[in-house]
Amino acid sequence: MTKAELIEAIARSTRQPKRQVTATVELAFEQIARSIRKDKRFWMPGFGTFTVRRRRARPGFNPRTNAPMTIPAARTVGFRPAPPLRKGL
Repeated sequence: MTKAELIEAIARSTRQPKRQVTATVELAFEQIARSIRKDKRFWMPGFGTFTVRRRRARPGFNPRTNAPMTIPAARTVGFRPAPPLRKGL
């Protein structure tokens, strides 16, 4: 499902204008991202937890030249589904 499909589905089920639903969805995603940046996690009961994860530097190679290189350490966002969501998969 894309963001546009999500907005369409919410607008249809709530009978709200798409413009209003779009603003609400954008604000919700913005607040989730802000929470992850600030608190390093976002937890939604029954859905799951988004957390900041650290990746260590690791060896790799340049796919263009096959030259060995070190892939630098990075931070990324991971998701762990809650048991009710995991059970439905």
